[in-house]
Amino acid sequence: MNAIIQTIAILALPLVFAITLHEAAHGYAARYFGDPTAWQQGRISLNPLRHIDPVGTILIPLSILLFSGGNFLFGYAKPVPVDFNRLRNPKKDMFWVAAAGPGANLLMACLWALAFQLSWLLPQFFSTPLARMAEMGIQINCVLMVLNLFPLPPLDGGRIAVSLLPHSLAWKFARLEPWGFPILLVLLFTGILGVIMTPLVNTSAGLIALIFGLY
Repeated sequence: MNAIIQTIAILALPLVFAITLHEAAHGYAARYFGDPTAWQQGRISLNPLRHIDPVGTILIPLSILLFSGGNFLFGYAKPVPVDFNRLRNPKKDMFWVAAAGPGANLLMACLWALAFQLSWLLPQFFSTPLARMAEMGIQINCVLMVLNLFPLPPLDGGRIAVSLLPHSLAWKFARLEPWGFPILLVLLFTGILGVIMTPLVNTSAGLIALIFGLY
C-alpha cells in the first residue's frame, strides 16, 4: 500500500499538468487564431481545476495504476471548446489549434528532462523523488503526445489530417469523428494501439533523453 501511495504521489503532478496544459494550449491557440470561445468560458487557464475531468483525469488513470501496474497510463481532461467556424482561416488554422496540445506535451517533456538534470545537483533526499517524478513526466507527456497525434478524429492527429487533406477528402474523413472513440477503445483493448504506440513513445522519450544527456 505504501508503494502505491508513493507512486500516486509521484505521478499526480506530471499527469495532471500533462493533461490540463494540453487542453489549455488548444484554448490559447484557438484564441490567437480568432476563436475566443474557450477564453469566454474561462478555459484558457493554467489552473488544473478548470480542466480536470473526474473520470478521465482521476478515476481512469488511478484504476489503471491500481489494476494494471500503470504500464500504459491513459487519461484525459475536459476538452476545451473550439468553434472552428470562428477561426480566421478554419481549415488552415485547425492545424495549429490541434497541434498546440501535442506541442505542449513535447515542451513539458523537455522541461521534465531539465528537472531530471536539476535533480543531480540536489541532496539525495530531494534528488531521488524529483528524478522519479521527472522520469514519469517525460514518459507521460510522450504517451499523450503520441496518442493525440494518432490520425483518427476527434484526436488531434485526426484534426491535423483534416486540415491537410484536400476538401473533397477532408469532409469524408471528418465524418469518422462519431466513431473515433469506439475505434480507439477497440484498438486499446485488442492491444493493437499498444503495439503501434510503444515504439513511438520509446523513441520519443529516448530522443529527449539523448538530447538532454540523461543517459
